[in-house]
Amino acid sequence: MSSNDIAIRVSNLSKCYQIYDTPRDRLKQFIMPRIRRVAGKQQKQYFREFWAIKDVSFDIKKGETVGIIGRNGSGKSTLLQMICGTLTPTSGSIQTNGRIAALLELGSGFNPEFTGRENVYMNAAVLGLTKDEVDARFDDIVAFADIGDFIEQPVKTYSSGMMVRLAFSVIAHVDADILVIDEALAVGDVFFQQKCMRYLRKLQDNGGTVVFVSHDTSAVISLCSRAILLSHNANAIVGNTEEISRIYIENVYSERIPSETLQQNVIIAQLGSKPINRLNSEKDSAFLKGGTQPENLIQITSFRHGAESFGHGGAKIVDVWFQNSAEDRVMSVYGGEPVDFCIQVEAIQNIQSPAFGFMLKDRLGQYVIAEGTDLAFRQYSVELKAGEIAQVKFSFLMPILITGDYPLNVAVAEGVGDDHIQHCWISDALVLHSLKSRLVHGMCGLQQLEMQLKILPGNKE
Repeated sequence: MSSNDIAIRVSNLSKCYQIYDTPRDRLKQFIMPRIRRVAGKQQKQYFREFWAIKDVSFDIKKGETVGIIGRNGSGKSTLLQMICGTLTPTSGSIQTNGRIAALLELGSGFNPEFTGRENVYMNAAVLGLTKDEVDARFDDIVAFADIGDFIEQPVKTYSSGMMVRLAFSVIAHVDADILVIDEALAVGDVFFQQKCMRYLRKLQDNGGTVVFVSHDTSAVISLCSRAILLSHNANAIVGNTEEISRIYIENVYSERIPSETLQQNVIIAQLGSKPINRLNSEKDSAFLKGGTQPENLIQITSFRHGAESFGHGGAKIVDVWFQNSAEDRVMSVYGGEPVDFCIQVEAIQNIQSPAFGFMLKDRLGQYVIAEGTDLAFRQYSVELKAGEIAQVKFSFLMPILITGDYPLNVAVAEGVGDDHIQHCWISDALVLHSLKSRLVHGMCGLQQLEMQLKILPGNKE
């Protein structure tokens, strides 16, 4: 592989820290080696070595998105700091090609006494922009961060969400070739997280290189083409995201062994439950019917009229809402309930074959559900004239959603299939907040689910 195709090359990288048991040992290490050397005595060290990273090697190609995963203490943050040049390795080498922008930890690179404006200029200068370049991009940086008048206030007055908004906004506007992110995207509200995800996808599409650290294997699989698994006492493993995630999860659960505490928790969970009758023959056995599952409560936000949008402007989405079977608007529903999702559109010009759609996304911007009217109404010659109002209704059973936030995009286009004009697309028009759910993994649960259990006698030989 040509070196011109490499964004980051890490060769036999190691980082060792000196761990002192007491402050006295640190002083001894500073003084005693000199005294012993003058006295001709054998050297003695007063610290323990801790290798945060040892003999790690890998290449990251230009335009590639690579995830780094590992347990706490495996050296992920140490590795990123060395890649970014804020930490010097004990041995080995790192080569980078291109401008690096990094979001390593909350508030890194910010002076808390300076205002947001001053920190924007200071941080952008560190990342390689001139004052004129920052002047030209400042309004866009502030708009992306969306922190209002706080841009003129000292950063020490910011919340954690505001801090990461401004930090990410700066690195999103420095035209970096390599973007390094250390689990910072979990901070901030759902709308800003979606904005960050759109930026990441755009950077990937434009050939940017991304190094992404996370404990979340689903995020790594979604965003990355390859992954690197770091372990404290083992060599780094490089491979495809699915395989690396499997090894990581296997390692996590292999360290969990049955304990007295776990057994006590099982006993506590079973208190008050009905005893299972042990049946003596397969003929007499019966299924146990599972109990009622927890309801999946989902809250719904109002339509965000000022949400980010794009399109040719031939039509305008003026309202979006959920309603029940009585056609009353609702702000909360339960997973599995029948609902209507409604979109109201005003035509600015005549539109032939209008098509309406919505996309329900997870926190990573992946489509959980995407539906549209194109095929359903293609048999009709539908025309929407300028000034007319169209209202479309999608009726379905609300999905069972794992706990979390689900932004919803809405769109209206003109034309058939992929040969269409996008007149209005609104990102994150509203959000579904799944507050409680029976689900632990995945995205959606099954509708009208029933569970049964039967215990059969084993083979006696």
